[in-house]
Amino acid sequence: MSAPLSTRLRTGLAVVLALVCSQGGAEQAVLGAGADLSNAPRVTIDRPKPVFMLIERDPRVHGLKPFQDLVDAAAPGSVLRPPPGTYAGPVVIGKPLVIDGGGAVTIDAGDRGTVMSLNADDSVVRGLRLTGSGASHDTDDSCLDVRGHRNVVEDLEIDNCLFGIDLKQVNNSVVRRNRIRSKDLDLGVRGDGLRLWYSHDNLIEANEIVDSRDMVAWYSHRNVFRANVGRRSRYSIHFMFADDNLVEGNSFYDNAVGVYFMYTKGGAARRNLISHATGATGMGIGFKEASGTLIEDNEIIYCGIGVGSDLSPFEPDTTIELRGNRFAYNGLAIQFNSETGGNNVRDNVFEGNLTQVSYGGRSDNPEKNFWEGNYWDDYQGFDRDQDGYGDQEHEVLAYADRIWMEFPTARFFRSSPVLELLDFLERLAPFSFPDLILRDEKPRFAKPRRVAP
Repeated sequence: MSAPLSTRLRTGLAVVLALVCSQGGAEQAVLGAGADLSNAPRVTIDRPKPVFMLIERDPRVHGLKPFQDLVDAAAPGSVLRPPPGTYAGPVVIGKPLVIDGGGAVTIDAGDRGTVMSLNADDSVVRGLRLTGSGASHDTDDSCLDVRGHRNVVEDLEIDNCLFGIDLKQVNNSVVRRNRIRSKDLDLGVRGDGLRLWYSHDNLIEANEIVDSRDMVAWYSHRNVFRANVGRRSRYSIHFMFADDNLVEGNSFYDNAVGVYFMYTKGGAARRNLISHATGATGMGIGFKEASGTLIEDNEIIYCGIGVGSDLSPFEPDTTIELRGNRFAYNGLAIQFNSETGGNNVRDNVFEGNLTQVSYGGRSDNPEKNFWEGNYWDDYQGFDRDQDGYGDQEHEVLAYADRIWMEFPTARFFRSSPVLELLDFLERLAPFSFPDLILRDEKPRFAKPRRVAP
């Protein structure tokens, strides 16, 4: 005889919750995305770390004293100041401790596994050099795994590691003034310099991440990324399903992409310098089905695309606000790959760009986006009343350059004599009315002074 319907429903609900837990999403499913999760029970999501015998590690660590012995001997809540020198990893910290290496302590795992795992809450790790992780993506070999809440990780020198600092289900913690460099591998097979996964309300400040793969925040909300430097990596910061994060006062150079908002709500990027995001995918700031984001007072210069937007804003009755930014010397200052509208572009500076604004295809309804008070270096009007704004509106029209907009492969010939001549002739005597890209009814006449971020 089958069980009653109510019993079967309760059993089904229990199975669903168990499946959610197994994917690491139980906290959000039960408490909601905005809840305080610092005291929530943890869900095991790491694959078991393999155990390597000493003989399997590089010979350089065979004669070193294990750092684990010092950790095991320290009392919970105490301050551990190890003597200067080089120690052997790996290290697992399972109790609250303050570990201060004073900039004179190195822990080397001999190119196998993860160097250090911080599994405790309310701890501090500072002043250490962590080096020599393994190179396995299957086990996420890293220099430092952080799995506890309210921890401080600062002033670390991290090199020769696949992943740098890996935070999973970590809340209310501080990661600052760390220098992180990945292994000397091809870009696509390096690990992430810094990764946040289901980690909320953390401060990521004044770190330097060089020659890594990405800095990522997945399913991680309300974090602050401030005054960090990123160079020669792929994504300076990549947000995915991560809401209300703040990116402020950072400097990102020579990366493929500066900041990318994918499937996000809210959040802001302001007073950042993003430079030389070049190459086939070069982009300063990107959106993919993002909503409610503020982009303010940034310098976006020498990028393939300054801002690239795809189906953003995505949610109804939301906007993307672009204001007070400087777009200079980019191949394309702003590119919209879709026409959802809802982009408000105010008080920005556009100068020295090969193309100011483009749509992925034809622009059938440019009025969906709002433009006002921007400075355009190709504005051809006057300011007779000297109020600082042009007497006539500024329009951007697509003439022959529509060829490479509709056929991106033709971009290679964008400045060739043939296309330049074709564009000149069409502007001189157009065979048909050109497409309207945008209309700024109150363009600035004089370039406003800016304070560098």
